[in-house]
Parts: sequence; C-alpha cells; structure tokens
Amino acid sequence: MAAVTSTTTSKKTDAFSYVLLAIRGRQAGRDYYIAMCPLKLIARLFLFDEEPLPGEMRAQRQLNKARVPEIARYIGENPTEYVFSAITASIDGEVSFEPLELPGADGHVGRLTVPMSARFIINDGQHRRAGIEEALKTRPELGEETISVVFFLDPGLTRCQQMFADLNKHAVRPTKSLGILYDLRDPQSQLARKLMTSVSVFHGLTETEKTTISNRSIKLFTLSSIYQGTRALLNKQKMSPIEPAEEKLAVDYWNEVAKYIPDWTLVQERKASAAEMRRDYIHSHGLALHALGRIGAALIAAEPKKWRERLRRLSKVDWSRLNAQTWEGRATIGGRVSKAHNNVLLTTAALKAVLELTLSPEESKAEDAYRKRRK
Repeated sequence: MAAVTSTTTSKKTDAFSYVLLAIRGRQAGRDYYIAMCPLKLIARLFLFDEEPLPGEMRAQRQLNKARVPEIARYIGENPTEYVFSAITASIDGEVSFEPLELPGADGHVGRLTVPMSARFIINDGQHRRAGIEEALKTRPELGEETISVVFFLDPGLTRCQQMFADLNKHAVRPTKSLGILYDLRDPQSQLARKLMTSVSVFHGLTETEKTTISNRSIKLFTLSSIYQGTRALLNKQKMSPIEPAEEKLAVDYWNEVAKYIPDWTLVQERKASAAEMRRDYIHSHGLALHALGRIGAALIAAEPKKWRERLRRLSKVDWSRLNAQTWEGRATIGGRVSKAHNNVLLTTAALKAVLELTLSPEESKAEDAYRKRRK
C-alpha cells in the first residue's frame, strides 16, 4: 500500500501536515494506524531528538551509534534482499483519519493527516530509522521504497515509557546457533552448516537451535561453537568469503582433531552419554572448540605441511574436570566452565604448551597474569 507523501494545509491548525494512506485498527480500546512510509520520509518524520527530555521522561534507550553503520551497510550491501519489521511510534498531535469508500474496507482504510507540528517518539525502531537515514546518503534511489510504521495516539506522550517497556518485555532474540542456521548470506555460517555433515563427529551431535545444551540432550556440540571455533581456525573476519581450500582445511582439521579426542567418537557410537561427557570433560564445550580453533591457526601457520604430525600431541591432554590443577582458573572457575575471552586465552595457552607453540602477545599477557595469581 503506497503512502501519500504530499503536504496539505490543515483546516484545524492552519499548519502543514503529512497525509498518509493508512489502515485503522484498535487495541486496548484505542485506535492505532498502520501506514507505508517512503524511506526518504522516515528521517524527516522522526527526527529522533529526545535531548531536551530529562532522563526520567525519555521513552527510548539512547541511540547506540555503533549499530547505525552496521544497519546502513546491511541495506547498502543487500538492496534487493534487505528486510525490516515495522517502526512503532507514539504521536502527540491533532491527527485526523478520513475513511475511504472501498468495498469490504468497513471504514478501516483511509487518509491519516498528521500535522508537522506533532511530536513523535519512536517506541521501537530507532536504530532502523538512523540506519535508513545513513544508507540513503549512498543509496538515495532506495528512498522511494517503503517501511511500515505503526502509529499510536498518545496525547502528551504520557504512555510512551510504558509502551517501550511493554514492547520490549516479551522480545526474545534468536539464539546464536539458530541465527547461524538460518543465515544464508554469511559464508562462515554456510561453512559451519557444511561442517555438521562433513566432519564425522559433528554429524548427528550438533545442537542447531540452542546455544547451551540441556543435561538430557544427546547432542555434544552447538552450531555456534563450531562456527566460532572454525572462524578462529581460519582467522576470518565476520562475513569474509570462504575459499574452497579453506573449506577443505576446516574439514580436515576437525576430523584430525577428533582422532585425538576419542571421547567424541564414543558418544557418536552411543558407547558414552553426551550429558556425562559434557559434565565430566572440558573438550565438548564451546570454550574448548574456540581454543582448538586458535591453536589450529597457529599450528598450521607454523607447520603448514606437517601440522597433522604435530597435532598428535593433543592426545596427551587430560581434559577431565578432575584435572583441576590444569583447568581451574583457565577453563573453569569454581568448577564451572567459563566462556569468557580471558578463559579462552588461558585454555589456548595450556594447549599450545602441549603442542609447543608460541603464545600470541595477548595470550602471553593473560598467562603471565594467571601465573602471578597462582603464586
């Protein structure tokens, strides 16, 4: 449904107004409106200037400027595929709705007139708005495309804070594993999905929807941990393309690692319980796969032709949680596995010591601090 973006003069206020083709609905006894707004109008309609409002009156979290270029880049790089959900906004102003005589519309389709003097507060979508504005600077031709906007009438903007709380109360972000499973655009997500079937021990043992595995699950790994470990192995930035040789290397490396962690095969052959393996050992947690990816990158860089031979030393690692002398303070804190970056560094350092690999400056710093604490 196209938006009418021309301005008119309001008879009530004698001020310029926006006229939008809209659908009228009703929630909680109040009318609300859905309009299709051209992207070029979004930045003008929603100035997003809450600076004069005191903190207790602010209806939205402060704009995270770091997210804006990411959204703008997403639009610019995917002009034929990008997708946005509706922006939700409160209006403080004398709006009017004129139903159109359309068969079956029952007076719900019409023209929504909003004076330019009205105040708008975005309840949901401030970063989308800012990202759209930024994207149009380099892709102005997208300005005629539209995004849906849900308008709620809120005289005096007295309900906007509660609306923000209500809109976000039940919002649940998808897990990292599910995001990777459904992301067809990211080459590294595509690789992680391929590894689930190409690497023997990952096949049938990978949790694709959750980032954490329940105690009763028969899965041993998460898709997000495979993604993260492989990204560390190939030393790739987000969205970087994957060459065929890199894909083969990833498959070969994880298959080779599996040879020296026979517990994984025991679970796959149903000779051991996945739950007990994760309970008693470090090697099946995301922390371990991340560290194994890091040592793989260092090993292949140091021994590009003989890395398989050197990787055999991995069989000497005692992965048991009972081996607290090795893992407490590195992979575990108080007996619980920690995914913190510092713990990944310390776990990597322990594995590199077994393989006689040089620590990176970041790993050396973490290791020095760890040893000082142990004294």
